[in-house]
Amino acid sequence: MKETPVNKIMESTLEKMREMVDVSTIIGEPMTTGDTTLIPVSKVSYGFTSGGTDLPSKQGNELFGGAGGGGISITPVAFIVIQDGKVRMMQINNYTSSADRAIAMIPELVDKLTELIDAKKKDEKAEDKAE
Repeated sequence: MKETPVNKIMESTLEKMREMVDVSTIIGEPMTTGDTTLIPVSKVSYGFTSGGTDLPSKQGNELFGGAGGGGISITPVAFIVIQDGKVRMMQINNYTSSADRAIAMIPELVDKLTELIDAKKKDEKAEDKAE
């Protein structure tokens, strides 16, 4: 591909955007308070554009005009909570549908079922020992 000023503008724009956004922007640094660890989760959206043109000149020199730009949106969406050996996700944003709400409740449901099954097994073992 021929190297043009537009290519240089696009490469520069993308490079600057890469510097601003990395993996730690999406999954943040863990924060520990007591026995609880919180890990922030964010949604990153970005877009960019570049353009340019050769301009006519009366002197015969090649003139070029061009520009590039971009935008980034970083939105916190949830926290991963690790407490007492259990992991759950706490969403920050509003649910957009009932399906979103149901999906978000699955980890908590699994934890509750596990506790219920463990409690039942303990009760059965206690009854066996009593007999």
